[in-house]
Amino acid sequence: MNRDLRESFHRAYLTFFEQAERTRRWNLFTDIDWDSLDTTQADPQLATNAETFCGVEMFLPDYLTAHLELFGRNYAQAWFAATWGYEESKHSLVLREYLHRSGQRTEAQLHDYADTVLAKRWERPYESPREMLIYGMIQELTTFVVYRSQRTMAMDTGHPVLGDIYRLIGRDEMAHTKFYQHMVALHLDEDREGTLADLAHVLRTFRMPAEQLLPDAESRSVLMRSTGINAQVYLRDIVAPTLAALHLTRHDLPAPPVPAPAELVRPPLDRE
Repeated sequence: MNRDLRESFHRAYLTFFEQAERTRRWNLFTDIDWDSLDTTQADPQLATNAETFCGVEMFLPDYLTAHLELFGRNYAQAWFAATWGYEESKHSLVLREYLHRSGQRTEAQLHDYADTVLAKRWERPYESPREMLIYGMIQELTTFVVYRSQRTMAMDTGHPVLGDIYRLIGRDEMAHTKFYQHMVALHLDEDREGTLADLAHVLRTFRMPAEQLLPDAESRSVLMRSTGINAQVYLRDIVAPTLAALHLTRHDLPAPPVPAPAELVRPPLDRE
């Protein structure tokens, strides 16, 4: 990576960090109205979904290892990984706290779940740094869309505390998405043809980690599909906005053509 691109990354990260410090930081213990949590209104579907997202976030050490292996000598991207990891760690913690404080999971159940989840290891799905950057961009936006859906479900079914948790997490995910979009745009400026090829490849092969890693993944996948996360949503709420943010259309993507929606993606489960 040339020096001009590294310096552009640094300026983008500094802007991201400043905005996070000024406007977006939140506290697990003081910014959630835990006192208003209604422990008499259990919802098995919302609880299983929250547990699923919590499980995906538990692979944070694997995500960070992969990121630092690829970008550890790039100052801006390494420091972004550290900041991103801090913010993502809160997402897992706050969902765990919700499950416990709401009485829908015991401490023993949560520890057993963590042991089962962490018995597996997440491996990065792409080899090149640029493909992984694009993967991060798509994953963050997919996670935002999922959390937005979950917030609506929580509010509509009378679970405002959980809804507020998803609001805070979703705000982080969108900020991450925009940072990644900026990084990919810089790559487009430097190497448009190569970046478009990588973008097309990742869009066509993208999968979220929960499908392969979480216990009882098939039932969790079915459960998540029941919330409205499917191939049509992927195309409408993830692919189209991503291309628009990068000032692209599907016609800019190189061959082979984008597959039919049913072939493009199995419904994502989470984060991220």
